[in-house]
Amino acid sequence: MLVAAAFLVTMLGATLPTPLYPLYQQELGFGGLMVTVVFAMYAVGVLAALLVVGRLSDEVGRRAVLLPALGVAAASSLAFLVPHSLAALFVGRLLSGVSAGAFTGVATAMLIDLAPAEGRARAGLLAAVVNVLGLGLGPVVAGALADYAPYPLVLPYLLHVALVALAAVAMVVVPEPIERRQGPVRLRVQRLGVPEEVRSTFVRAAVAGFAGFAVLGFFTAVSPLFLGQVLHETRHLVTGLAVFTLLGSATVGQVVSARLSERTSLLGGCLALAAGTVIVAVGLVTALLPVVLVGAVVAGLGQGASFRAGLQAVTGAAPADRRSEVSSTFFFVLYIAISIPVIGVGAGAQVFGLVPTAAVFAGVVALLAVGAFVSLLRRPA
Repeated sequence: MLVAAAFLVTMLGATLPTPLYPLYQQELGFGGLMVTVVFAMYAVGVLAALLVVGRLSDEVGRRAVLLPALGVAAASSLAFLVPHSLAALFVGRLLSGVSAGAFTGVATAMLIDLAPAEGRARAGLLAAVVNVLGLGLGPVVAGALADYAPYPLVLPYLLHVALVALAAVAMVVVPEPIERRQGPVRLRVQRLGVPEEVRSTFVRAAVAGFAGFAVLGFFTAVSPLFLGQVLHETRHLVTGLAVFTLLGSATVGQVVSARLSERTSLLGGCLALAAGTVIVAVGLVTALLPVVLVGAVVAGLGQGASFRAGLQAVTGAAPADRRSEVSSTFFFVLYIAISIPVIGVGAGAQVFGLVPTAAVFAGVVALLAVGAFVSLLRRPA
């Protein structure tokens, strides 16, 4: 549980800035496009860590990677404390992505390593739940502190640094589950690729995953803009709760779908993702927050179910000696989805307006989810 707690603290820090972007816009004078670009730096850091750090932990041990990753998480929050600096925002987002990317792979592996053989499936599910739940709690914590405590651009990050320090102490006392390999340490970039026999399964799961992570990226980066510019909602906690609605529902979707078959989870997840995205679009066009939140719940349930089942499908179908390669490729696709489309939404909003651009984006995501659903239906059970 100590590893899970450290995992949650790290992921919580990754989304702390989400409800605070309107304050940064006022302080630094940038627009919605820059918000999405700053947000996308997180994905760059995650991808870099996934490609480099995962295999390193097999050589030097899990703690030897996770303790420095906690240091990077603290450094990311300290970067946000640099006043009046857009460059510091970029650095902070990049470092938070690196720390989150390291924990995504290595902490998941450590939880499974420490679990008894009969409990490894539950440990994998715990890792997935903690990952998404931490991301969901970050905006709530920052939003509440921004509304009800002083120094809204300082206190959330100081709290996170304190939590990271406690997590580091906890990690020191956790037993190391693997032995360090003898010989020099080699820092190798994780190869990306998908074997021929896994390709069809991978494509279907990746399309559903791409759609789901695009929605996550869209909600966490653009919802503060929508609430502020369209609904004129200035309470930061409302923004945090809106983001938590999606990510909390995704957590529920993961847990509930664990009792279903992979095929049922993927099919149901794709349908829920498509329906929820359409409902969100309707809420955006009509400027009705309750409709947006209902859509977020439905889309979140679909994202959680499709992501869990898709990851299980591609890792289960991959040959044992290429499983790390396939899972890294899968996450690479997902984090492309969380960054590039969101920047496109930010750019489109500059020209066409936020609501029309967001509605078109929602339609594209819904079509992707429907496409994944149809391709799964055509695949024999």
